[in-house]
This record gives sequence, structure tokens and C-alpha cells, in this order.
Amino acid sequence: MLIQISEAGYYLIGATVFFSILFLAFFIFFKKVMQKQNNMLLHEQKMQSQFSQTLLQTQLEIQEQTLKNISQEIHDNIGQALSLAKLNLNTMPPTNDEALQQKILYSKELVSKAITDLRDLSRSLDTDYIQEMGLQRVIEYELEIIRKTGTVETNMVVEGSMFRVEKHKELILFRIIQETLNNILKHAGAKSIHVNITYSAAFTLSIKDDGKGANLDPLSEEKNNNFGLGIRNMHSRAKLIGADFSLTSQPGKGTEVKIVLPNERKNENK
Repeated sequence: MLIQISEAGYYLIGATVFFSILFLAFFIFFKKVMQKQNNMLLHEQKMQSQFSQTLLQTQLEIQEQTLKNISQEIHDNIGQALSLAKLNLNTMPPTNDEALQQKILYSKELVSKAITDLRDLSRSLDTDYIQEMGLQRVIEYELEIIRKTGTVETNMVVEGSMFRVEKHKELILFRIIQETLNNILKHAGAKSIHVNITYSAAFTLSIKDDGKGANLDPLSEEKNNNFGLGIRNMHSRAKLIGADFSLTSQPGKGTEVKIVLPNERKNENK
């Protein structure tokens, strides 16, 4: 039995097909526009991330060059001036004035200590020295300097077979470690610092102290932009070289900083 379709029915079918095609075209157009906007947003975010990393890298390069210049200035000028002062003190003739003689001996000790302290400072600032010695050795050196002050006990445990990471990454890691140690000495009131280094599928370093600790909750509050700025800077530096940075602390229970940098060479050989 044939079904008769009226002229109005044809118009209705045609209108339905037309609006279906129109709706489909609009949907495809809308989807492409949204996809384009998402791609533009992702591209903008990527460019912003690259810009931030480039800016941070530039800041670090400028900082390292400045520290290197200061190190050279200490060695070439201040260190030599103190060495000359020590030489002059050593060539002073003995005197019968016991009080004056004691002052001369004390001055010699002060100058000798200043020379040693400046030499230690110069090495800590010198980029070439740090890269030449390697990260593990310069960490040991920093802990040795702290231990010599007699105020804080330090120790370091190393596990696994040592490997070197790229020099620029070692340098950034060392600056993060330096800042951590300085924060402990300035703010923690700690009696001991324990450093643990593990070489495996990653270079893992932890720095623990037994100081007063801190409440880290304010770090997540936007209004406290000034709180933990140093921590955020360390986190940004770690991120720049592909390392994970974490900090845990509780009031009265000390603080631990942990850095994990994947061993790219070992992972490439898998």
C-alpha cells in the first residue's frame, strides 16, 4: 500500500533535513571554535611557562656571574690585603710590653681566621670551583664549615653508587642546598643537621634538622605572598631542572627538605 505524502509533508521533511544540516554545521563550527580557543589557551600557557623558565634561567645566570665576580674580588683584593696585613704583623719585632705583644698575637689570630673564613666564602661563591669539585664534595665542604663553628653538629650519609648529573643542574641544586642550610642556621635554632644522599634511579637528597620547625599552612594562603618566598624560589629552581622539591615541617619537630632528580643516564639505558 503506497503512502501518499502531501505537499505540506514534503515541506516538513525538507525543513527538518535543512535544520538538521544547519544544526550539525553549527555544532561542527562551534566545536572547531572551542578547539581553536583551547589550543590558543594551551599555547599561551606554554609560552608563559617558557617565558617564566627563561626569565628564571636568566636571573640565575646573572646571579652566578655576580657571585663569581664577588668570589674573584675576595680572592684578588680582600684576601691579598689580609695576607699582607698578616705578613706585616709577623715581621713586627718583639716588644717588652707584654700587653702590646698579646694584642699583636691576638691580631694575628684574627687576621688568620678572617683569611680562612674569606677563603671558605670565596669557594662557596665560585661557580668553577663548585663544578670542578662536584656536588657531593661541596656539600661535605659546606657541612664542614658549619661544624667548625661549634654551634651545630652535622653528618652526612651516602647510599648507592655515586654518579654526576649535568654541571648546571649540580650548580642549581647546590644553591638550593646552600639556601636551605642558611635558613636552618638563621631561623631554625637547630642543634644538628643530617644530610642523606641516595644514588639510584634518581639522585635523592634530604636535609633534616632538629630545630623549632614551622607551620606551613600559611603557604597556601594567597594573602601571605611574602611568607615562604625563599621556599617558592627553591621550588621554582628545582622545577627548572626537572627535580621535585618538597618541604615538611611541624612546630617543635624540625624541618625536612627533600629533592629528587631523576637519573637521566640510567633511565636512558633501560
